[in-house]
Amino acid sequence: MLKEALLYKKLEDEKVSCYLCSHHCLILDGRFGICGVRENKEGTLFTHAYGSVIAAHIDPIEKKPLFHVMPGSMSFSIAAIGCNFRCGFCQNWQISQKQEAQNLGLVPQAMEPLEVVKLARKAGCESISYTYTEPSIFFEYALEIAKLAKEQGLLNIFVTNGYMTKEALEMIKPYLDAANVDLKFFKDDSYKKVCNARLFPVLESIKLMHAMGIWQEITTLVVPTLNDSQGELEDIANFIASVGIEMPWHISRFHPDYKLIDNEPTSVTSLKLAESLGRKANLRYVYLGNIPPEGENTYCYKCGKLLIKRFGFEVLEQRLKDSKCSYCQTKIEGLYLD
Repeated sequence: MLKEALLYKKLEDEKVSCYLCSHHCLILDGRFGICGVRENKEGTLFTHAYGSVIAAHIDPIEKKPLFHVMPGSMSFSIAAIGCNFRCGFCQNWQISQKQEAQNLGLVPQAMEPLEVVKLARKAGCESISYTYTEPSIFFEYALEIAKLAKEQGLLNIFVTNGYMTKEALEMIKPYLDAANVDLKFFKDDSYKKVCNARLFPVLESIKLMHAMGIWQEITTLVVPTLNDSQGELEDIANFIASVGIEMPWHISRFHPDYKLIDNEPTSVTSLKLAESLGRKANLRYVYLGNIPPEGENTYCYKCGKLLIKRFGFEVLEQRLKDSKCSYCQTKIEGLYLD
């Protein structure tokens, strides 16, 4: 469904300047931005992603991953086609990359914002997650859904690469409760080479969302030879700590996929190294993903007691009362933890 886009400026000669994301695309008449879904038609920018769902599922919120937002709850999860990154290790490349989706013959389903909210409520979900692809790319759609969801008492969650602009964050802020941000590298050259993006805007988004009071959890997919050096992992851990030691860091294991099908999976040794660096940086909550379940439990950062025991995406035990450790009464940060 075509809809006039938000966050752009009309220029002379029917050009437009898009400032939804930090690419700041200058788009000529008849052309698309880097995302592949925002098109300039005679000097007016339109989005092709509004009301166009390529994936809709009911997921445990732990799958986002978010471990400090309504643990054990279900989240209605949707996506539209498109992304402003070109990551060779993307796990959802079939739908995040427009050309790949077209080559596979994937056809989006029309779904009005109110229908999304009704489906979420009917399924007993307590939140809506804008995920699988980059949510800022279907920003207009996500914004309208988020407004309706907020009225119905549902939380709104972005699973994002963090490349949105300050203007976009300010617009979604009243409705956005939480986000999981992928911090893929701590080297600008790696962002340019692997993602066709830059590091600085991602760091600025993380800092800005924290200042806005949006709950954040950070994910780093550790990819052998690309970002698994001790120095880079240490830099990521120290950056997160500099913004907020209460922000959980999810360290995820890479499995060969998309354009990196011949690469080796991440070693457990590399993951354990990252975990130790997170602890050294005084991060309160460090999790290991895609390996045996002991790395996914939540412990009290003060007394060390097990508070939330998980297996996969399932919460098996929970020892919190009023969002506090049941043993030492320390406040555990997050949203609606119990």
